[in-house]
Amino acid sequence: MKVPKIKLAQTVVKLCEYKEIKHIVISPGSRNAPLTIGFSNHDFFTCYSIVDERSAAFFALGIAQQTQNPVALVCTSGSALLNYYPAIVEAYYSNIPLVVLSADRPKQYIGIGDGQTINQRGVYGSHILYEANLKDEIRDEQIYEEDEPKVLKSKENKQEKLLGLQESIESYNTKKINTALNTAISSKGPVHVNIPFDEPLYNLQENFSVEPKNLLLDSKPSEDYNYDYYKRIWQQSKRKMVLIGVNMPNQVEQIYLDKLAEDASVLVFTETTSNLHHENFFPNIDQIIAPLSDIELKDLQPDIVLTFGGLVVSKKIKAFLRNHKPEHHWHIGETTANDTFFVLDQHFKISINSFFKAFLEDNQSTKSDYFKTWNTVKQHRLQKHDLYVNEIPFSDFTVFETILKSIPDYTQIQSGNSSAIRYLQLFNLNKTLKVFCNRGTSGIDGSASTAIGAAIVSKEPTVLITGDLSFFYDSNALWNNYIPNSFRIILINNQGGGIFRILPGHKNSENFDTYFETKHNLNAKHLCAMYGIDYITASNNSQLNTCLDDFYVSSDKPKLLEVFTPRTLNDEVLLNYFKYIK
Repeated sequence: MKVPKIKLAQTVVKLCEYKEIKHIVISPGSRNAPLTIGFSNHDFFTCYSIVDERSAAFFALGIAQQTQNPVALVCTSGSALLNYYPAIVEAYYSNIPLVVLSADRPKQYIGIGDGQTINQRGVYGSHILYEANLKDEIRDEQIYEEDEPKVLKSKENKQEKLLGLQESIESYNTKKINTALNTAISSKGPVHVNIPFDEPLYNLQENFSVEPKNLLLDSKPSEDYNYDYYKRIWQQSKRKMVLIGVNMPNQVEQIYLDKLAEDASVLVFTETTSNLHHENFFPNIDQIIAPLSDIELKDLQPDIVLTFGGLVVSKKIKAFLRNHKPEHHWHIGETTANDTFFVLDQHFKISINSFFKAFLEDNQSTKSDYFKTWNTVKQHRLQKHDLYVNEIPFSDFTVFETILKSIPDYTQIQSGNSSAIRYLQLFNLNKTLKVFCNRGTSGIDGSASTAIGAAIVSKEPTVLITGDLSFFYDSNALWNNYIPNSFRIILINNQGGGIFRILPGHKNSENFDTYFETKHNLNAKHLCAMYGIDYITASNNSQLNTCLDDFYVSSDKPKLLEVFTPRTLNDEVLLNYFKYIK
């Protein structure tokens, strides 16, 4: 097996193998050649070549999102690693493990005007869990140089010092790499390893000449909580709300979900991205909250809010709980806890199932009419929802109604941000579907790249549902040789940023159209032709239903369905929805 001659590159590759970091996303370059050679020639690793670094990082994020294991990103020096930044921040706030392996110039070449050289230390600021800035190694040829010394003993002393220094550098680098990789694994987030390489970069040898120590993860001490104290508060409260954000499918044992659902004093609000279902849960948060008066909101106010999972989409639930604060907010999660409602008073740093096993044991349903009252409201909202859909014209709203009913069982949905994920929140989804969205920073910049990365490792077929601005912004996602033929994109093109038409502002002016909504006349037809993707289009209900008949059928190419909706009607339909369902 051909490996790079540079020992530092060998050490990085070996330690990634030891930590079972299998997926390596490489952005082509020269300075990172030793790493590229090491990973791509090793049978253990699955390597991907993605030219656009921003897209590459979101592609890696999609793989890590699905596997829940670290994915390594390999890039050259200079601006390359800066283009990873949006995905790194998303990974930081979404607790997704990524490992950036950035090649760098040796220290003496930084700050002197050398090409493709920037100060790479600290580029990710406070948005990574750990940064390792490695030291450049001393080459064998530097230690055993052939020039004639004046005194032989002097030459031997120099070699001895350099050998000692080299051992010290190797020990330092090994420890730093181990710490970085262990942090990504244990703390579920992004880390950065900055690696200086001096030329020559392309020299090879037959086998590894290093055997770095694989430092094991430190075991976390188990947390000890006075559950009796919290159980008493829970048992005495007649209005309890459980709010569940981003959550991996099948993460919570059904027995605990059933216990929560059967408690008359508990309302369980789930987001689309929570991937949890029960007939007694409240999956459409904004349906319940948006139409409520101040008096009704006060009646909904809980005594306790218990949260778990990642970040929450609904702005309305956040505003409600900030204005009508519960007495207690407890969060369950092994990593971070966000004080979203400004009343967080307890963070249980353990797994969800471990918490519920201890907390719900012997729990008795508290006598209360909290669930009954709001379940009546929920049923009313659902009836009104169905009536409204049958009355409205073709629009974003009807498109989501139609496509969500069409998606086959056991499909993974990757959602774009802004309007797309908010529309998904308004519908009861088929419980066999899995839903994901980049909600760490809620940006539109990498949805397609993330979806393709996720599709690579997912056992289920993947459908990306996205808006036009998000899709065109990330169109380099299609510059990718790994898109499965089963991958499907549903592009809802309303000729601009439709979300801004829903927000307060002066619509239908030149200033608004240009600088807020960003009105355009683009379509995806030529992009699909360039990248070898089947292109289908629809502009009304009849065309949409016809297109969907065979959209999911197996094919020898990925498919994109572009649905054109009326730009100036969509916001009116959505805003009237909340009035109607009241």
